[in-house]
Amino acid sequence: MNDSLQLKQLYAGFRDPDVIKSYAKLIELESKKLKNELNIMEVCGGHTHTIMKYGLKQLLPKNINFIHGPGCPVCVMPKERVNHAMVLAKQKNIILVTLGDMIKVPGSDGSLQDTRANGADVRFVYSPMDTLKIAKENLDKTVIFFAIGFETTTPMTSALINQVIDKKIKNIIFHINHVTVPEPMRILLDDETNKIDAFIGPAHVSVITGSQIYDEFPRDYKKPVVVSGFEPVDVMESVYMILKQINEKRCEVEIQYTRSVSHDGNIQAQKLRDKFLEKRKSFRWRGIGDIKNSALKLKEDYAYLDAEVIYKDILPNEKIDDHKLCICGDILKGKANPKDCKVFGKACKPSSPLGSCMVSSEGACAAYYKYGNIL
Repeated sequence: MNDSLQLKQLYAGFRDPDVIKSYAKLIELESKKLKNELNIMEVCGGHTHTIMKYGLKQLLPKNINFIHGPGCPVCVMPKERVNHAMVLAKQKNIILVTLGDMIKVPGSDGSLQDTRANGADVRFVYSPMDTLKIAKENLDKTVIFFAIGFETTTPMTSALINQVIDKKIKNIIFHINHVTVPEPMRILLDDETNKIDAFIGPAHVSVITGSQIYDEFPRDYKKPVVVSGFEPVDVMESVYMILKQINEKRCEVEIQYTRSVSHDGNIQAQKLRDKFLEKRKSFRWRGIGDIKNSALKLKEDYAYLDAEVIYKDILPNEKIDDHKLCICGDILKGKANPKDCKVFGKACKPSSPLGSCMVSSEGACAAYYKYGNIL
């Protein structure tokens, strides 16, 4: 049996309707012991899509709710950072390279997609390492890698930086926009109006960081966290694990996604990240605002590779609000869902997004739009 077939059979088990229904029955039994409604925030947009695609919300008792979190790196990218990318892309002899969905995110005056249509050289890649080939083929141009993503993608960016330095590549520089998960979770819990009772923790982030980054939430906020895989059986088992904690009066970090996540995470990846990147004092999250220590930047030793330093005189600094009709901010805070938005599915669609939650393939609005027929 070849590897791809084995993989398909493996994941078929994580989507087995009988297993999903069995967990639904166990959840229903546990839910009867609850005194109040239970609001579970799935931090990651990947989990939101699983919940919507497989109709998991419809399998839960009415006293258990999913609320959507800020775990979509494209969704939280503020307009001013998009504007940075657009300004850089318009400079002479520049190739701006970034990952997938970032090209469609609206800034204050269009998107990178529009900038490319107007003649700028903007390219998207599936792997940061593809930037090396682009730079080699365009030695007369400066290639700027516009790095995005949570902790998940920081090792890939760091590996590219390492290659640029080791190979003495002169025409690649970086604009770093990596953000980190625990800080916005903390901000949400510090808001007295929050309705969060427990978290489903991100999968891919936790592979790199380990579950250790969530230890503060049960300890300081009395909120359980279960780190979950992305398959429907994973999510249902995670809900069941949260219910068991609450009914047994426990509050801790647990790992459902044991096949990939450990407490300490990928130490080598963390060391590579920490070699080149350090915390910013503050970073503005789209729809949420400034959050201290919630993003990364290049260390000062590598300022010669930092597009924000090299082009500081031309990069705009003003903070820019979202479209007045867009409620992405409330959606990212778990205070609203996409169907509460007046322009959802009307003026705001994947083909003409007003807000970032509709742009990204991980965005909550994109999930509701794509799978809305099962609501």
